Amino acid sequence: MTTKAVFLDALGTLIELEPPWVHLGRELGLEPEGRVRAAMRAEMAYYRDHAHEGTDAAQLADLRRRCAELLSRELGRPVSVERMMAAIRFRPYPDAEPALSSLRRRGLILICVSNWDCSLPQVLAGCGLGDLLDGVVTSAGARARKPDRAIFERALELAGCEPDEALHVGDTPAEDAAGAAAAGIPALIVERDRADGERQIGSLAEIEQHL
Repeated sequence: MTTKAVFLDALGTLIELEPPWVHLGRELGLEPEGRVRAAMRAEMAYYRDHAHEGTDAAQLADLRRRCAELLSRELGRPVSVERMMAAIRFRPYPDAEPALSSLRRRGLILICVSNWDCSLPQVLAGCGLGDLLDGVVTSAGARARKPDRAIFERALELAGCEPDEALHVGDTPAEDAAGAAAAGIPALIVERDRADGERQIGSLAEIEQHL
């Protein structure tokens, strides 16, 4: 079956997170390693478990408020939502733009499928990738988070293709590979540091070898 669409995860696949504890520590005048790092990791873990709740602007504001409150408790000092968000910065992986551009030239439909709140399109646009994608499906929008097959089924509807006409690329076997398999979609796992399996790739440039 000819591949018509490629689905791609966001964090760890298309974009990466700059260490937020470095930025926050600098803003607060604190050593970033240690307490600031631990506090940010606690906030990040809470966000991962609740990202799907940020379904619209109001719900996202509430989610960010809760995250800032948790961060403040962990640090023992107040941290505003604005200061917390200023410390959270994303950047595209070097292989993201070239790979998306090449896939687009092939006429493939490109959709980002990620466990994220409703702000993901803006994040991707800020990383310079928004115009290279035909759509974005988030766990918040689908009301389901990977590995639930429902989020992939939403992507299939958006792409207008069957499961065997799509390919999903992500970095987490338990979410990306398992979720795609549940929806009948073949998957690749990107391992930039080490790719040694049949369904693993070391760079997004290798996607075309599996179409």
